[in-house]
Amino acid sequence: MIFNPHIETMPLDKLRRLQSERLQKLVAYVYEKIPFYKQQLDQRGIPPSSIKSIADIARLPFTTKEDLRKHYPFQMFAVPREQLARIHASSGTTGKPTVVGYTKADLKLFGEVNARSLAAAGAKPGMMLHNAYGYGLFTGGLGLHAGAETLGMSVIPVSGGMTDRQLMILQDFQPDVICCTPSYAQRLTEEVRDRQIDLDRLRLKYAVLGAEPWTEAIREDVQKGLHVQATNIYGLSEIMGPGVSQEAVEERGSGSHVWEDHFYPEVVDPHTGDPLPEGKDGVLVFTTLTKEAFPVLRYWTNDICALHYDSDSQRTHIKMSAIKGRADDMLIIRGVNLFHTQVEELIQQIPELAPHYQLIVSREGTMDALEVKVELEPEQKEEGQLKEQLSRFLRKKMKDNIGVSAEVEVVPHGAIPRSEGGKLKRIVDRRNL
Repeated sequence: MIFNPHIETMPLDKLRRLQSERLQKLVAYVYEKIPFYKQQLDQRGIPPSSIKSIADIARLPFTTKEDLRKHYPFQMFAVPREQLARIHASSGTTGKPTVVGYTKADLKLFGEVNARSLAAAGAKPGMMLHNAYGYGLFTGGLGLHAGAETLGMSVIPVSGGMTDRQLMILQDFQPDVICCTPSYAQRLTEEVRDRQIDLDRLRLKYAVLGAEPWTEAIREDVQKGLHVQATNIYGLSEIMGPGVSQEAVEERGSGSHVWEDHFYPEVVDPHTGDPLPEGKDGVLVFTTLTKEAFPVLRYWTNDICALHYDSDSQRTHIKMSAIKGRADDMLIIRGVNLFHTQVEELIQQIPELAPHYQLIVSREGTMDALEVKVELEPEQKEEGQLKEQLSRFLRKKMKDNIGVSAEVEVVPHGAIPRSEGGKLKRIVDRRNL
């Protein structure tokens, strides 16, 4: 289902004209309303009138998370605090949170892009959404909630955690769609299997998963375990929240459409900041073309992916690949660049191993060392010889395919921490302890 055919199937030449008009207005708007951007543009000798089209976007400065933190809490807002309809914030696990705000028009947009996303994921008016994203300062719960209501769905605002309650509601209310983090979908899948819940008691058809990188191994696990079609939703608080891009259910595995009439994407070289062509991996950068309260120019997300257009898709908007990791989460182990999703893809190829793992980084003298802990599939017997064979096999695959040497420990089923509804920490860094 396409929620907004006029926009989602717009010919690219018309889309470029729309983006150009919106970028011109945006640059003039932030120059007038946000002192930080006026200073940035003045320093570079870029008057707003010099921005003529979307092709000029590479002339504009980047915005970083550090810029947002320096202007905490409200100095990056373009409207007076009294005009804000809602305020959200990131978790602030590495310092003060990133604060974002919305006007009433922004909230309407928030609902619209999430409605597009849910429709692309297979949802339809009249269906019921089991919303297991967290409510509160986190943007996930309220963002999907608004999208479902905009689409014409009914919403169960379950929020995260309390797995017993989640399973009861899934069986008793029989929702059609669930949205949560992929790691929590894995947790529910595992609980359904371990408790021998009859899948006929679940009416789920679709799972909309996001807020953390995930792989085809997780998709396969969730689809098989919950009898759903699972798609990826992408977003971040600094740009809007969820609903920045969405994978179409009929095109699973081929990338997620970015709603680029509102969020203009670029992929740039992580070292130089130069724009990269279609298909090349780099840092994802977004410019918000239509937001009122908290507009940003070329926000450096730190997420690593590639962009491409798909001529076989009925939607014309560009697609982003699955996130391979974050530039700031990339591990460099003895000169080799590594993302945890690369290890996950290798684990997927070994049927005796479950997709539950952790990467533990420590320091040996002046060198970094990596240990991988990964679980056995529950039906496998915990035999020392089998675990040692699997450890050697995964260790060799990592050396042959990634070029990194690591210690591998195969642990019993259930030994790796599970998600309680939020993001799951795949990397444990002990270098500074």
